[in-house]
Amino acid sequence: MIKKRYILNFPPQSGDKPLSYHLVKDYDIRINILKAEVFPGKRGSLLLELHGKKENIEKGVEYLIAHHITCEPLDKRIRFQEEKCIDCGNCTAVCFAGALTMDPKTRELNFDKNKCVVCELCITACPLKLFEIDFR
Repeated sequence: MIKKRYILNFPPQSGDKPLSYHLVKDYDIRINILKAEVFPGKRGSLLLELHGKKENIEKGVEYLIAHHITCEPLDKRIRFQEEKCIDCGNCTAVCFAGALTMDPKTRELNFDKNKCVVCELCITACPLKLFEIDFR
C-alpha cells in the first residue's frame, strides 16, 4: 500500500460525474481531500491523497485522465529555491502540516513535499519569496 498526492484540475463539464465514487468502488482507493476549490459550471481543483495498491492508483489516475481530468503529482507543482534559502525558519512557524521543519542540530530547513497540503502560507511567510505553488 502506498500514498500519493495529486493535484487534479477539472474542466467545467466534469462536475456532474461521481469520479471519487469510482476511485473508491472500482479501484479500491481510499481518498482524502486535502484542499478543494470548486466553481460549478466553470472549473475545479483538488488536492487528493490517494491510498491503495500502486497498480490501483495508476489505474485510477488513468481513469481520471480518460475523463479529461488533469492529474499531476503534488511535488511537480511545488517549487522551492532551496539553494537561496537562508534557513531563517519563518516558513516553519506557519506550516501546520509539518512539511517545513528546522533540523535541531544543523539549524537547516527541511522541506518534505509529501506532507504539504498546499495551504500556501509559506509563500507569504518567506522573506525571500522562495516558494511557488501552482494549485490551479
